[in-house]
Amino acid sequence: MKLSSLLKSVLASALLATLALPVMAQKTVLSVYTALENDQLGPYKQAFEAANPDVEIAWVRDSTGIMTARILAEKDNPRADVIWGLGASSIALFDSMNMLHAYSPKGVEQIKPVFRSNKTPTTWTGMDAWLAVMCYNTVEGGKKNMPKPTAWADLTKPVYKDAIVMPNPASSGTGYQAVYAWLQIMGEKGGWEFMDKLHQNVAVYTHSGSAPCVQAAKGERVIGIGFDMRGAKEKTAGAPIDIILAKEGAPWDMEATAIVKGTKHLAAAQKLADFAVSKSAYELYGKYYAIVGYPGMNPSPPNYPPSADSAMVKLDLSKMGAERARILAEWTKRYDGKSAPK
Repeated sequence: MKLSSLLKSVLASALLATLALPVMAQKTVLSVYTALENDQLGPYKQAFEAANPDVEIAWVRDSTGIMTARILAEKDNPRADVIWGLGASSIALFDSMNMLHAYSPKGVEQIKPVFRSNKTPTTWTGMDAWLAVMCYNTVEGGKKNMPKPTAWADLTKPVYKDAIVMPNPASSGTGYQAVYAWLQIMGEKGGWEFMDKLHQNVAVYTHSGSAPCVQAAKGERVIGIGFDMRGAKEKTAGAPIDIILAKEGAPWDMEATAIVKGTKHLAAAQKLADFAVSKSAYELYGKYYAIVGYPGMNPSPPNYPPSADSAMVKLDLSKMGAERARILAEWTKRYDGKSAPK
């Protein structure tokens, strides 16, 4: 009898395990395109999957310019299900090309109006904003008698010959937002004239928005035009750099989330869109960015410039996306010769 009972128990366990297999197989894998920093991928994935155990994120990650070009190239045969963490100016361009699935995530009405598309249903939602700043190495600047700049115009002075590094705007969102903002601040003619002079002082154009402030932090360059939070992080780690908001205004863009039109995993994609505008998601964004889309939530990272949000240049993100190809073509023609090898 005992053997018979044991056999029945084993068979029952085997049957339950067999029945459970289809349930496990139902887990949906989402292809999520992003330009998030590498150190954000793990925490973002973990937080979302903890709240949605039936969905798994498969990241496809590169810099903003490269991801934008890839998504445009895949327009007629999309391979992404969701975009989570790409410049809103790029996403606004996709929106104008009818590449996004309209969906108003649960709770979208709670986020700041500027952090969501002006359509109903919404086509994208903003996460956080990042700025282009100057990272100035005080030690190297002192050694080389290069004064601390306070304005973009200062960077054209001959004293900074070969002392500046900035991102290539075709590769980096930080680079593109700087170029676009300069054209807005100074006008089309004045902006290109400024960049012609700046080019004489640039040692190299990197393919990363973080690299310029990292190089300045290491003393490899005196000035890096780069990503605000990377500069603050390097300064907090002990680098002898000052984070400067140019007096003419700070270029910016925001990271955003959107569902790609034609996804075969719409229900799972909507779960990610819902999570992306939740309070817990904005708390997560606030660990990496000083400006987020949730009202009243004001992260204060160490060594981040005060009142940065008030320094943001007035920009039209839709126009910023629409003019991208024209501006990048002109920039590449003029300055690409100093770009770092890919």
